[in-house]
Amino acid sequence: MCRRRLWLSVLLILVLLAGFPARGLSALGGEQAASGSKHHGHRTGPDTTGPIITDTTIPEAMGTATLFMPWFLSFTGGSFSPGWRRVGAGGNYGSVFGSMQLYVGVGPHTSIYIVAPYEHNWAWKVNPPGPEGQRSANFGGLGDVSLTAKHLLVGEQPHFPAVAGVFTVTFPSGHHLHLNSGNLGTDQLGRGSYSFTPGLNFFWYVPPVLLYANLWYTMYTGADVGTERLNYRDRVTVNLALEWPLVRDRWNLLWELVSYYDAGRLLGPPANSAAQALISTEVGIEFLATKHISLVPGMLIDLAGKNTVYTYTPNLSFFYFF
Repeated sequence: MCRRRLWLSVLLILVLLAGFPARGLSALGGEQAASGSKHHGHRTGPDTTGPIITDTTIPEAMGTATLFMPWFLSFTGGSFSPGWRRVGAGGNYGSVFGSMQLYVGVGPHTSIYIVAPYEHNWAWKVNPPGPEGQRSANFGGLGDVSLTAKHLLVGEQPHFPAVAGVFTVTFPSGHHLHLNSGNLGTDQLGRGSYSFTPGLNFFWYVPPVLLYANLWYTMYTGADVGTERLNYRDRVTVNLALEWPLVRDRWNLLWELVSYYDAGRLLGPPANSAAQALISTEVGIEFLATKHISLVPGMLIDLAGKNTVYTYTPNLSFFYFF
């Protein structure tokens, strides 16, 4: 009970912080606009695209927008056991996953963005086979769409990072009902649940590198997936990212360490799903081709986890800055 009250207190603080006006912004007046970054807000440092998976901190400047389209080609290497060991996946699995993400500055130090994902899954040489002997299948469609609001709480200071509050709502738009066992698991494209994620984002320019961090807490409603009723565990997300300019305003090295960890539920009935965890790393090269267009090829590798698959995922991201 004490632990639950502690988490509720932390959640309340995050929600209250999201309503506070940004402070320390007088120091931003002389800083350059990052015209080549994922968000056009003012921040120190050279132009970059921003990380691929880790969220940035500085909101879009009011009246500007960015279109971000990352695409991932994922190959499953196996599964992580409940004891964090690598085991076989029982077949070969692959996915193409991409999304269209639109970031818009809607007010002073405030932006919103929508993420509309698409996923297509393949399975082959699966053992055991499906109910009619199927050993291969594929399925694709829209995933779970999300909407996020971001507000800058604290501007970047010489000895303190910029801090933004974020709040995300995710909708169960991905296919999750009427699942067919003959599709060998390829037809589940969403979690079937609404989710609500308050969190904090951080940014700090420590020459020559740009540093980012995310700390989020996600809560899910109950979900009907196939014929099963699931009460997902709450999820803690911790992401870190670093950009290192190689050729100013043209080429940057990107490194990310992204992770999530399932916990108990703060609200609702007890969880009846297995606790999952995953730690992954992304390495990429940012190419700022023009003032409006950037490309980032990269590689995402799952390092450790439990009760989930591990994958090797080359990816390519496209940015268009309006």
